[in-house]
Amino acid sequence: MKVVTVCGSLRFEKEMIQIAAELETKKNYCVIQCVYGLNNITEEKKKRIGEIHYKKIDKSDAIYVVNIGGNIGESTKKEIAYAKAHEKEIIYHESII
Repeated sequence: MKVVTVCGSLRFEKEMIQIAAELETKKNYCVIQCVYGLNNITEEKKKRIGEIHYKKIDKSDAIYVVNIGGNIGESTKKEIAYAKAHEKEIIYHESII
């Protein structure tokens, strides 16, 4: 069973939640998700959550990049680079809005 961490812009959090459910039910992946609903948190908490996200990538076989409409932001680009540097598989979910 492949373990994947979902990465992508949080503006697509609803889609990412649905995609994670589909990955588990249709692809039999074990999905590690990011933290959702982070609208009004401090920069310190955002930084800590970001550090934890990299630990999730460490524990994964791959990252699953949700790039709806081709959107890959700076944070996601850094996560991709980190995953590549740690020899993780990169899987792209390309979807057009």
